[in-house]
Amino acid sequence: MGKKAFEKITGGLDEVLAIARGDSAPAKLHVPAEIDVAAIRTRLKLSQEAFADTFGFTIGQVRDWEQGRMVPVGGARTYLVLIGAKPKDVIALLGTVGGRVAAE
Repeated sequence: MGKKAFEKITGGLDEVLAIARGDSAPAKLHVPAEIDVAAIRTRLKLSQEAFADTFGFTIGQVRDWEQGRMVPVGGARTYLVLIGAKPKDVIALLGTVGGRVAAE
């Protein structure tokens, strides 16, 4: 990873921590009305189990979302938008905070 990429990731993590501490307000993010979890997962070439393990969901959540029994709500919706837009960045950030991450 290049120095600039690392600095961007750590800068983003610093921003997240500041928001969590209440020192900063989060940016407004447009979250679409519908999120196609299966399309995100398929594009990443992950099984349902690997997707759940990589990003911290339960296998039941992934199955329910994909089969239309449930829809992602709250923070899960935003998290899925970020995964869909920048999966490698999300995986890198999870690795920096000790998350369980699958091999790329």
